[in-house]
Amino acid sequence: MAGHSKWANIQHRKGRQDEKRGKAWTRVIREIMVAARLGGGDPAANPRLRLAIEKAKAVNLPVDTVKRNIDKATGNLEGVSYEEIRYEGYGIGGAAIIVDCMTDNRVRTVAEVRHAFSKYGGNMGTEGSVAFQFKHCGQFVFEPGTPEDKLMEVALDAGAEDVITGDDGSIEVLCAVPDFEAVKTALEAAGFKPAVAEVTMRPENTIELSGEDAARMQKLLDVIEDLDDTQDVFHNAQIAE
Repeated sequence: MAGHSKWANIQHRKGRQDEKRGKAWTRVIREIMVAARLGGGDPAANPRLRLAIEKAKAVNLPVDTVKRNIDKATGNLEGVSYEEIRYEGYGIGGAAIIVDCMTDNRVRTVAEVRHAFSKYGGNMGTEGSVAFQFKHCGQFVFEPGTPEDKLMEVALDAGAEDVITGDDGSIEVLCAVPDFEAVKTALEAAGFKPAVAEVTMRPENTIELSGEDAARMQKLLDVIEDLDDTQDVFHNAQIAE
């Protein structure tokens, strides 16, 4: 569940990603291609591409596949050109949802996203209708039992903006997007390995859902996440187990 520090939700999200290796590869490849097209094919000079390559390693995407798609994006090989599109809307109980897509066919993508919202109880909104409820930031999540005082010291010294301990003992470190790499490097150098390390849209406030509403919201999110062109889904629902 993107944006939440609840450990069970983080584990659920990671489990879904592990189940869908093929989809994970597709998402990473598209991210690599867009990052390389926008910022060039040299990871040393392109932070977004460096992060995309790290994601590729995490899902065991072959190195030659990474290189081939960088070459496609930078014009060294013929390939598909993807564009980034963001859709916003509301889910069950008025929960806010952001859907980031990469597509080679904008008409197809908007039709699929709109259909998913309308069929499963949501409403697709206009640009900016829910984005103000989220903060664009770097996010690191550490499992319960991580030494809080030491982590906080390292994180704040590296430029993190906030360190938040959840009710379940998980710890969340937040930073400005330009500081993401510096904070990540410092945390890892100190021996802290995050379960999640990403640039995300983090909700400023959450809406708690339980029972049938929670089940309906999860179904809506699952359908949106399973769309071929979906890269990321962010929302502010706190879904009860």
